[in-house]
Amino acid sequence: MADAQIEAPDNTAVRTALWRAMHVQVDPPPHVLKDEIGLRLAAPDADWRHRPDMDPHTTRGFRAAMVARARFIEDLITEQADRGVTQYVILGAGLDTFAQRRPEIASRLRVFEVDQPGTQAWKRHRLVELGYGIPDWLHLVPVDFEASEDWLKKLAAAGFDSTRPAVIVSTGVTMYLTKEATAATLRQITGLAPGSTLAMSFLLPAELLDDADRSGLRTSKAGAQASGTPFISFYTPSEMLALAREAGFEDTRHVSGRSLAERYFAGRTDGLRPTSGEDLLLATT
Repeated sequence: MADAQIEAPDNTAVRTALWRAMHVQVDPPPHVLKDEIGLRLAAPDADWRHRPDMDPHTTRGFRAAMVARARFIEDLITEQADRGVTQYVILGAGLDTFAQRRPEIASRLRVFEVDQPGTQAWKRHRLVELGYGIPDWLHLVPVDFEASEDWLKKLAAAGFDSTRPAVIVSTGVTMYLTKEATAATLRQITGLAPGSTLAMSFLLPAELLDDADRSGLRTSKAGAQASGTPFISFYTPSEMLALAREAGFEDTRHVSGRSLAERYFAGRTDGLRPTSGEDLLLATT
């Protein structure tokens, strides 16, 4: 792919990667997730930690939420790999670094990272430039979602076997899509092999958030709007579960952000806790 087609990831993907690095650099141990590779990939300006959206105090709940979500997904794929699942699909992969951080697990799988063509070209270039390379089990799958390309067809062309179970992950995506588009994606995934698992995050409506977190949601919404990627869809847990069941999933479960806080942040003495506002759907075919 020509260099002219290389496009840096969007601001949201970069911000998430920088928050993961901030967790390691600012918060005391134990660290829920250790990831500074995304920071290396993004290569921000030297004063990146002085950006308003990196303020160590005001953003601590957001970065805690990002590392909790990433840790949950990592625990899920580790568990599924131990059960014999051999395919892992990341929709909207952005600056995901699982393949680089956990090669002892990732190399047992065929990892398919799906994202826009320009972003994939950028990531491929950066991985090679930094010496990580592209191992034969890692597949960067370019899909032009704006042109309505069929991501399942592109996956198949990259070597994905739809007759074998897989883990499919979509985090930090549904808020930017219409509910119709998310329902269509759910229906596509239910056509995969029995025993496949989906983990999909979604934003809660403001009335379901803790009082202290509502101003943060307003700030996030304003920032997303200003950057040209507005939040357009919010779901109650029951609404998301119903959407998955209507799509054809046989087993659905709601994983609350509060449960992740209890799982990964209990007993901390520094008061670090994820903000409320993002939950997960866990569903199997």
